[in-house]
Amino acid sequence: MVKGDKRSWKESRFSMLTSSFQENDRLFIVGVDNVQSKQMQDIRTKLRGKAFLLNGKNTMIRKALRGLMNQENGGAFTSLERMFPTVKGNIAFVFVKTDFGEVRKVITEERKQAPARAGAIAPLAVEIPPQATALGPEKTSFFQALNIPTKITKGCIEILNKVELLKEGQKVGASEATLLNMLNISPFSYGLVIQAVYDQGSVYSPEILDITPEDIAAKFAIGLGNLASLSLAMDYPTKASLPHSVVNGFKKLIAVCLETEYTIKQAEGLLTLLSDPEALAAAQAASAAVSGPATGGAQAETKKEEAKKEESEEESDDDMGFGLFD
Repeated sequence: MVKGDKRSWKESRFSMLTSSFQENDRLFIVGVDNVQSKQMQDIRTKLRGKAFLLNGKNTMIRKALRGLMNQENGGAFTSLERMFPTVKGNIAFVFVKTDFGEVRKVITEERKQAPARAGAIAPLAVEIPPQATALGPEKTSFFQALNIPTKITKGCIEILNKVELLKEGQKVGASEATLLNMLNISPFSYGLVIQAVYDQGSVYSPEILDITPEDIAAKFAIGLGNLASLSLAMDYPTKASLPHSVVNGFKKLIAVCLETEYTIKQAEGLLTLLSDPEALAAAQAASAAVSGPATGGAQAETKKEEAKKEESEEESDDDMGFGLFD
């Protein structure tokens, strides 16, 4: 490439970066370490219509971001400053046109197996299982140098025990890379790694995309329950505790009715049920039938004991009322 062509390429790439940041406010910042150009082209093809992939040198990226922020109407692009901490290392941008989840799936599924190369950082731990190899006895000294126990079986080297060859994050040495290549083991797979998400001015971790509406509702329910408990304990009414306060007040009102034999319209059905042990036992049996059939004599005996207990409580004014409803 001649000097003029290189300058034209840089100007074209800078213009593309600037216009892309100007027109798109939803994107992934992805790491592209160990991703070959052919794999990048395959990813671009699969993203067509959903997103587009664009990379450049980090100095060029920062220049494009600052250029937008320093425009006369740069106030609309001040949030781009939050992206600066992510502009480091070997990165690219995936500008998203559709749903984040859909594009993320394409990115994470497009991975290629690759052999271990000396000097690379192991993205995961590598173990070699016990196995009979096709290597001849002349390679025994190589295994001995790596402290791998072997024996000769039918003229070939056999690895006797499982070997923990590499730990996650460890640099691959020349000996480890040679051994894996001799055993035809390609332990690593490479692809785009989503490092951060930029969404309309906010930068956050890609794990946030795993949160579902159900997760949010469950967390909100837990918080609401904690607030209601705190409000009730402090005798400080809030919207969260009000339904519980009303129910508790109604329970106390029922207890008063039971103690004084005073009846109110809202409690007539419950008071009638409590005053009739047979009806109460029938209601309990119906409730148990809805929950599930009886599973044995022990459960039947438990129901009988509960019915007797309810009957005895009906006959005793002291045990009735507050003991049931507090």
